[in-house]
Amino acid sequence: MSLPVIPAVQTAGPGEGGFPLSGAGPLVVTDPALAPVVAVFLDDLHADTGLRLDVVVDATIDATAVRTTAATADRAIAGVPQITVELAVDGLDAVATAAGLRADGRRDADERHGIDITPDHVRVWAAQPEGVHRALTTLRQLIGAAVSESADHLPSVRVVDGPRFAWRGLSLDVVRTFHDVETVRRVIDMCTLHKLNVLHLHLTDNEGWRFEVPGRPLLTEVGAAGAAWGRPGGWYTPAQIAELVAYAARRFVTVVPEVDLPGHTGAVLHAYPTLAPEILASSGDGGFGLPVAFLDPARDETWDFVGDVLDAVIAQFPGTAFVHVGGDEAFGMPDDAHAVFVDRARAMVVERGRRPIGWQEAARGGVGDGDVVQYWMEGDLDGDHLPDALAAMVPEDLWPMILANMERAAGDVPAALAKGAQVLVSPTGPLYFDRPHAAASTDPAQESARARLGLPVYPATSLRDGVEWDPVEIVPGAADEGVLAGVEAAVWCETVTGREDLETLLLPRLAGAAERAWARGTTRWDDYARRLTRQTPTWDRRGWAWFRSSELDLPTRTQA
Repeated sequence: MSLPVIPAVQTAGPGEGGFPLSGAGPLVVTDPALAPVVAVFLDDLHADTGLRLDVVVDATIDATAVRTTAATADRAIAGVPQITVELAVDGLDAVATAAGLRADGRRDADERHGIDITPDHVRVWAAQPEGVHRALTTLRQLIGAAVSESADHLPSVRVVDGPRFAWRGLSLDVVRTFHDVETVRRVIDMCTLHKLNVLHLHLTDNEGWRFEVPGRPLLTEVGAAGAAWGRPGGWYTPAQIAELVAYAARRFVTVVPEVDLPGHTGAVLHAYPTLAPEILASSGDGGFGLPVAFLDPARDETWDFVGDVLDAVIAQFPGTAFVHVGGDEAFGMPDDAHAVFVDRARAMVVERGRRPIGWQEAARGGVGDGDVVQYWMEGDLDGDHLPDALAAMVPEDLWPMILANMERAAGDVPAALAKGAQVLVSPTGPLYFDRPHAAASTDPAQESARARLGLPVYPATSLRDGVEWDPVEIVPGAADEGVLAGVEAAVWCETVTGREDLETLLLPRLAGAAERAWARGTTRWDDYARRLTRQTPTWDRRGWAWFRSSELDLPTRTQA
């Protein structure tokens, strides 16, 4: 049975009749520990649909009695259909536990859950509050689809579901374009609606530095001043980061920070130039130019700096077990110096009680058992036939370095696997959202945005491309899902001028990434496209600026 939800559920058995959307009794919560989870659900449901539900939280209520008699003393009327939310485990063993790693480091987490919809009741249950949250997310999508079609009931169905991978993420570039707190909250909302549970914040790069480090004021005074193409810069205060981390945590999303070292450090070196052995200025005016600049591992002051940065980022992101230390594209840096740097930075993360992640180039160092590398260079860029657009993006003297890095990339992931590391799956083809949209928009007003959004060096991709692949099959050398940490999409913001551009690149693509990270088995495009289309009215009600791809059966918008 196909339900209008994304990602697809693992099992869904149809029943008879349906649960009424109007005239139902209150949502009954029998465990006070679930009250915060239900509160988020009620707020999100109202934002999705405009509906408001009453709720009763009372540990003395017998959930079974509620389901069978719909009687809760004076709080509900006997015979009125109810929604009950509870902690229970029955039937959940029908779904396998998730493979991979959790960004929060938990080993006992269980997101498996069940939903039983009949004409008399809706029962939502899971072993843990996080599983209840995932179940309520499915219920939100079912209600949203029904409301958008003016249906007066939910179809009867029994769902038992759980994720394929424990790490299901999005990497958000807040450097090339600085995104304010409200925009990041909106991205978190998109993630949680699609059952993603990691927001990886790319906080530092050549174009800017986005968080405070005590004792290093120039990082924000100088390093945070700008962004790509002369766009305004900025940074997040510790209070703002705490707000975002808490907002995400209430939705069971872990925020993982990235400090990109030793390359991609142009902003650092503008603030503290003595940390570099040499800087070869890039051409251009702070746009796509990639400076050949890196931190010098031979200087003691470099490691004092790295220690200060790690202490600050770990203090500001307490909910994550991981810190991403970059390690990619250290152009101009000797191979042995790069390996020394990455290995020492990883060790410093471990000394501080966290686990390091690096981009796949980190495999050129001493990664080993229990380490994580992030696979990104899929090899769909032909070094002999790169588009002319790339020539305008980077200085000519950088080309040999880029091509050399691409040539070495093929051995990174097999080497990491051979050393016992796990792979976080983020290949450029299906999971980099800074690509042009291949299909036209059904909204003529979006065509000008489509023409400029996405790096022209990448081939344009379709929504179908985003779901017709498998995480194990795409990773070179991967024997099974046991060697994978999880799945993570990425959106880089060189071409993004603001919130609307960002959301136009994210949606509907984010839904496809969630499908591949959560759902088991093959996704059939026709079924996926129908499910996706039925979710888009919720995006409209949310005010999200999603791309209205002609691949979907959408009403055509006329230009005003």
